[in-house]
Formats: sequence, C-alpha cells, structure tokens
Amino acid sequence: MRSLKRKLGFWDVFCIATGAMISSGLFVLPGQAFRVAGPGVVVSYAVAALLVLPALLAQAELATAMPRSGGSYFFVERSMGALPGLLAGLANWLSIALKSAFAMVGIGAFARLVWPESDLAAHHWEWLIKAVAIAACAVFALLNVLSVKVTGRVQVILVALLLAVLAVFILAGAPRARQHPNFDNLLGRGLGAVVATAALVFISFGGLTKVASVAEEVRHPHRTIPRAMVLAFVVVSLLHVAVVAIVVGVLDPDVLAAGPYGSLTPLSTAAGAFLGRGGVVLLSLAAMLAFVTTGNSGMLAASRSPMAMARDGLLPTSLRRTSPRFGTPHVSIVLTAGFMIAVIAALSIRDLVKVASTMMLILFALVNVAVLVMRASRLQNYRPTFRMPLQPYLPLAGIVLYAALIAVLTQGLGPVPLITTGAFLLTALPWYVLYVRPRNRRESALLHMVRQAVAKEIRRGQLEDELREIALQRDEVIHDRFDHIIQHCPILDLPGPLQAEDLFARAADVLAPQLGCTPAALRAKLIQREAATSTVIQPGLAIPHVIVDGHARFEILPVRCTAGIVFAPGQPPVKTAFILAGSADERNYHLRALVAIAQIVQEPAFCRRWLAAPGIEHLRDLLLLSPRQRDR
Repeated sequence: MRSLKRKLGFWDVFCIATGAMISSGLFVLPGQAFRVAGPGVVVSYAVAALLVLPALLAQAELATAMPRSGGSYFFVERSMGALPGLLAGLANWLSIALKSAFAMVGIGAFARLVWPESDLAAHHWEWLIKAVAIAACAVFALLNVLSVKVTGRVQVILVALLLAVLAVFILAGAPRARQHPNFDNLLGRGLGAVVATAALVFISFGGLTKVASVAEEVRHPHRTIPRAMVLAFVVVSLLHVAVVAIVVGVLDPDVLAAGPYGSLTPLSTAAGAFLGRGGVVLLSLAAMLAFVTTGNSGMLAASRSPMAMARDGLLPTSLRRTSPRFGTPHVSIVLTAGFMIAVIAALSIRDLVKVASTMMLILFALVNVAVLVMRASRLQNYRPTFRMPLQPYLPLAGIVLYAALIAVLTQGLGPVPLITTGAFLLTALPWYVLYVRPRNRRESALLHMVRQAVAKEIRRGQLEDELREIALQRDEVIHDRFDHIIQHCPILDLPGPLQAEDLFARAADVLAPQLGCTPAALRAKLIQREAATSTVIQPGLAIPHVIVDGHARFEILPVRCTAGIVFAPGQPPVKTAFILAGSADERNYHLRALVAIAQIVQEPAFCRRWLAAPGIEHLRDLLLLSPRQRDR
C-alpha cells in the first residue's frame, strides 16, 4: 500500500480545522438561533463549543495512535469491524461532501449583498449561484489533485484573511455592544431554550474533526494534530462567542429576528450598523471566504474516505490509486467532486444537510465508542501520544450527549433526517454482504477482545502488526543495525524461577549455532564473565555480555522471566535480561548496543509493558517501537 506524502504542517492543520468551522453556523445561524433563545444565544454558542469536546479529544487520541487517511472510518473499522467501518466511512464521506457542497452554494446567498443593484430574475439567480458553486468545486478539485501542499497553503491564506476580517468586526463592534438592552435579561427565554439552541448551532463546530481524515499527510502527527486541533478549538470558540455577542449587542431584536428564520445575513447587517455600506460588503466577502474555506477543506477531507475504504477492500480498488506525478488520490478526489457537482446541479440540498448533521452526530458517538474499545482491547501496539482524559467517563458522557443531540434535532427538524439516515445505512448492507464480506478477513479490536476472553492460548492478531507499522511510520523511525538484529533474533520467554547458570545453559543452546561455537564453550564464557563481575546493572535487569572467537559476529538474546532469575543470593531476582555475544572486532558496536538497551529500559513504562506483554512477538515490538536515538 502506497502511503500519501506528509506535506501538511501545523498551520496547515490549524487552518483546515478553523476553516471547516467558520461557515454558515456563524454567518447564517445567529438570526435563527436568536429567535429561539433571545440574547441567551451567546450562551448557546459557548455550550455548543463545550459539547464538541468529547469528539475532539477522542479524535485527537485516535488520530495520534492511527494517523491514517479516512479519519472516522479508519478508527471505527479497526476498532469494531468491517460493517460498522463501511457504514461510518460512507456516512463520513456523504456528510462532509454534502456540507461542503452546501458551503459552495452559500457563496451565492451573499452575492445579492455585494451586488444589490443586479436585476436578475429569481430563477436566473438560482442558476448563477449553482454555476458559481460548480465552478468552485472544479477549481478546488483541480487544486486537490495537483498538490495537497498547495491546497494547504491556499487554506492558510484564506483563513488568515477570514480571521483578519472577523478581528476587524470584533474590534470595531465591541464598543457599540456595551450595555445593550438585549443583554438585560440574558436567560429570559429559559435554560431549555438555550440548550435547544446549542443543539442547533452545534454543527458550527463539527468541522473541527475533519483533520483526522488527512492525518496520514500531516508531518509529525503525534504532535501536530492534537496541538492544532486544540488551538483551532480555542480560537474558533472564542471567535464565535465574541462575534455573536456583538451581533446581539448591536442589532435591534426585531431586525435580528426578522422573517421566518431570522436574519439570514446577521453579521453583514450588524457591520452595516457601525461600518456602513463598506462593512456590509466586507462581511459579505468574509462570508464567501468562509464558505470557500469550508468547501476546500471539506473536499480535502471527504476524498480520503473512499480512498481509505478502497485500501481495505470495502470499495473498488481503483479508488485507492494515487497520482504518480502529484502523489494525491486523484480518483477519489474526482469522485467526490463529481458527487458534489451533481448534488449542486440537481438537488435542493438544505434537507440533505440536516441528514449530514445527523450522520455527523452518529460518527461523533462512534469515535467515542472506538476509544473505549481500543483502550479495553489492551492492544500493546495501540500507542497514542495524546490520551483522552477522564477515561471511561468522558467518552461515555460523549455518547450520551450526542444521542441526546440527535433526539433534540429530530424533535426540532422532524423525523426525516433520522429516517433518511437509517435508509441510507440499510442500503449499505447488501454491498457489505455481496462485496465486502467475501473479501475481508481483517481482525478488529473488538474481535481481539472477544477472542482473548474465550481462548486461553495467546495468538497474535494482524491488527497488532498493523499498529506497529503505523507507529513506526508515525514516529518516522528508520531502522538501524540494532533494529535489524532485534527483528530476527530469538527471544526467550521463561516462566522460571531459574538460577543464572540455567539461563546461561539455555542461552548457549540458542546462540551457539549462530556464533559458530559449541554450547558448552559459550555457557562457560557466560559463567566466567558473571563470576568476574556481576552483570546485574539495576534491580531486575541484567546484561550479560561476552567476547567470542571469529570475525564479524554479533548476536543479542532478549530474555523475560516473570518469576525471576537468581544471579546472586540476597539480590532481587532478574526478570529482564539482554545477553550480548560478539567477536572482538565488534567491540565498538558492542558499546553502541549497550547504549541502545540503556535507552530502551529507561522508558518510564518499559518494565510494566515488558512484563505484561502477551507473547514473544509483543516483546519484540516493544524493542522495535522504542523512541530511542537511532544510529544514522
């Protein structure tokens, strides 16, 4: 499988997350939300930001453990299996693609404010809006095909301009919002109205987790992803609350709540109140920028789901192809762009966006389930660099919260989104039965848990190997000679208890054929070396090492003995040992190997993981995944 190149840096990830969150939720929804919650809408936006935290933290943990394209799909599939993964992948793709298409269409809604003198008929306006949206899809599809790095750079520029305009809005509008009568009775509509409105505006923050879909293309994902996501969350949350507070504090309630849905251009209208006509144009252009950044980041994220699913055999293999010249998943990008264009041209997608919101909430619940499953599976090679706090209480709270939000949305929008979502998921079942199931034999973390519970024997699963390779690629580990030795060396896993002489006898039987000497001679050297100076370097750890005859010979034998090996009376038993044997010409490497072992055993959790590892290959993984400094 060909991995995508890591070209996205910290600011690229920050801007993808930020651009995905600043869209209709900020530029369109405040008027509608004000109709429900009144001035308490400011509190509703703050509550909505807090509600996204379980999804944010769950995605951050899973993305640092498994930085692979597909995001939610990959996490759900590896944790719960092919069928949940297929449903999550299709839902993720459809949800992001629909919302991105809607963002493109949203550009036209503000064109009337920029060019109010236009006398186009209504149906002409409709087709002009669609034409602009389709053109934007085509442009961003081309940009995504040519270079993910350029796509990221364009996103940085667009988001920087957007943030600059919103900063001007806040600085200019803050003095006008002081002591406004709208704030005299902040919670006058009741706490229930505030919570219901929080469910409505929650979709404003849903784009934050899009970055998980492009985790494979992020440089240093173990650091970059959680930091960029948290910074984007803080910046955008404060921005939403500040901007909505100014809108509420500047506009007359009758203006903000005008029409059946409230003002559809609240920021532009508010800017006109204190910046005049120029403010209306400036904020209308900012709204267009916001929709463009949402569409651009959405196409980037959505196109990774079909590619990831094709890699795993859940969709036709053609979708996993990457461009030999540009290194981008061009087939998946073209499919996603084609779907978005078809939706824009043929459908009224406002109702479908509600379906997309329901699917997004289902995915948020599933990623919290995925964290619980991955933690409970105790897979040794599941090694996130960021861990979701308050386990298992926070992910359980997230599951309950998102289920409640789905119920609130269903009550407010009717059962159509939930029914449509269910119908979509049911249509995926025949595909699973006919196409996926005959081709898929991959083990999930959930299956691993069940197998470990019902079977006494220890059997290593394919998922452990995959997680090891993912961790090595994530940490950009380039194997040195020590790693190559560990990859092929024998490992002794002894129940014990033993005496040191018994250990040396077993070690000699294993190493002697590889060193070109007899077991008796090697055993004698090990006993003689131990008699001269103890090789126990700290309680529970010994590194016996000897020089053997020959040229260019060097071997390592890692040993675990859970019951302990007695090296000397009165000393704590040794449970971990590394036996080194090499020819005289390998003295320099002998020292480097000792340094590598010292770095490995100094890891804070090494002893616990070493003694808890289920089998020999798990012990080998611990050594290969060590973050030690490697020889170049």
